[in-house]
Amino acid sequence: MDALDVLTNIERVIPYFQPIFSADEHSIVGYEVLGRITNTEGVIDTLGPFFNDEEVPDEYKLEVDEKITKLALQKFTDEGQEGFIFLNRDARLLMLDHGESLLTLLKEFETKGLRLNRIVLELSEKTFQGDLDQLVHLLLYYKTYGIKIAIDNVGGNSGSLERISQFSPDILKVDLNLLRNDAGNKMYKDILYSLSILARKIGASLLFEHIEINFQLQFSWLNGGRYYQGYYLQSPSASFLDKEILKQKLKEKCQDYIRYEKKHLEAGYHFADLFHKEISHELIPLKKQCNGYDQLLYELAAFFNDKCFRLYICDENGFQVTSNIEKVNRKWQIQPTFKGKNWSWRPYFLENIMRMRMGKKGLLSDVYSDIDSGESIRTYSYPFGDGLYLFIDLSYEFLFEEDSLLF
Repeated sequence: MDALDVLTNIERVIPYFQPIFSADEHSIVGYEVLGRITNTEGVIDTLGPFFNDEEVPDEYKLEVDEKITKLALQKFTDEGQEGFIFLNRDARLLMLDHGESLLTLLKEFETKGLRLNRIVLELSEKTFQGDLDQLVHLLLYYKTYGIKIAIDNVGGNSGSLERISQFSPDILKVDLNLLRNDAGNKMYKDILYSLSILARKIGASLLFEHIEINFQLQFSWLNGGRYYQGYYLQSPSASFLDKEILKQKLKEKCQDYIRYEKKHLEAGYHFADLFHKEISHELIPLKKQCNGYDQLLYELAAFFNDKCFRLYICDENGFQVTSNIEKVNRKWQIQPTFKGKNWSWRPYFLENIMRMRMGKKGLLSDVYSDIDSGESIRTYSYPFGDGLYLFIDLSYEFLFEEDSLLF
């Protein structure tokens, strides 16, 4: 249907509801309202293309949007739903009347029993080119009524991440369309991980949407997702569902993910414990035999040739006291230019130094991308003694061969 077909058949416009599930209760906590229209054969079509078509006049979109919202809120109120109801809005269209018409509509339904703290305004701001301060002011005003703010399509094609915190969002909605399998877009996975850190810092919850396979659900759980949505869980429908419809299934999935993650963590701790003993055993004779730290690291590198590709020693303030001993074209080289560099600016560096100093044991880092090679690696840090700390970068090849150390 083109825009004119939609408008001349506006009586056929209906709301559909896609459930949103919680990670803690494994039940439905709310619904996102989606626009649909029935054709003459009774087939349900999505209104997504209508709302995304830039040639459709704004007043047409607003008219259809209001129709859908009224029907959705009426059904939500009539059936006494207690969860959240997510209403999609384009920030540009919202600001045409500075949000007055939407607020008036919500207040109208408040008199019918709708609690405004159940409303989540799902904001698409990717096309917004207006006054950002005015938009932020409007959202803060909405929040005084208890209305929650969700920023849509974070990690996808939305505006820059620097703008997110300005909106004081309650929810960041993350699109998982680009993450279809475990071997997929690593850079995108790293971005999503960064978003989980951002959400924690600004006090927002993560909602992962477009979950279509088990891996995406597991990724959402592992990366701090509080809410889940997608066809893998439940398709949109014209009706509200039993909130416990997937409770048992999601509980079983959660238990599977917990077992997998515990196995992964146990493998890391087990490796770190064995590696600590190996290093301690080798260092005792090497400290007596070698003339200087560089020679000691060179001999240690040869012993751990199948595990690592770089070794160096720093003091507790992060200043490197040795050269880099690095494997280049399968041969070990001494690289003295790294001596004296300071690494205290690296995330968690000083925290890990303190943990090793207090615990007297080495630490295995999580998987991260090496700045020079771009490969996925892990670093093992070891309390060398005399206020010094040994760092051993483990190679991708070794991690790949070792069960549960890479993923």
